[in-house]
Amino acid sequence: MKAAIKFFIYMTLILVVMYSSGCAGEGQELTSKQPPTLNNAVDNQTAGSGQEAPSSTAADQAAPSATTSPNPAGGATTTIVLYFADADGYLQAEQRTINKTAGIARQAIHELCQGPCNQGLGATIPDRTQLLDINIQDGLCTVNFSQELVANHSGGSGSENTTVYSIVNTLTQFSSIEQVQILVDGAIVESIAGHLDVSVPLTRDSDLIRAGSRMQQGFER
Repeated sequence: MKAAIKFFIYMTLILVVMYSSGCAGEGQELTSKQPPTLNNAVDNQTAGSGQEAPSSTAADQAAPSATTSPNPAGGATTTIVLYFADADGYLQAEQRTINKTAGIARQAIHELCQGPCNQGLGATIPDRTQLLDINIQDGLCTVNFSQELVANHSGGSGSENTTVYSIVNTLTQFSSIEQVQILVDGAIVESIAGHLDVSVPLTRDSDLIRAGSRMQQGFER
């Protein structure tokens, strides 16, 4: 009887010891597997990379700023001579700087139609007159204007002379042009205002240019 009681007590002690050891081990294992906090996770990544994690301020400073640099389209220019009327019915030369172009005669007439830049000179081409076409062949320049060249002309022999020879003298400054044939709406006309025959090609008239006048500088376009 006593032996049975002792055996029971020994077995009870053994079970108590085994139970206590198992619980302690299980509790330690659960504690070690708890997930790290967010701060710990960042610190672990930083420690693993060997670099500090950049702050938002540092990242903003490192980001390149957007800038706009002007890129002007530069090009070659050239100076041409345009002839406009003065108060005495003569022509005076005005220099104008324009972009260099292969169609420089066409550009010169466009500039002439826009009128003078210098004060004291008057326009020679009637308002709203347009250049329709221009052609150069074997020294002859055929220049075709819209009907406003005739319809809007102010009249008078002096005004007609300055209109016609502002065109002719402006075009004959170019070495490839010796004569100028003026057309209106594609047709030859007898005159612009009834005083000067323009039905045939015309040559330069330097006598109409104001003698001794200084060439005036126009604005760049």
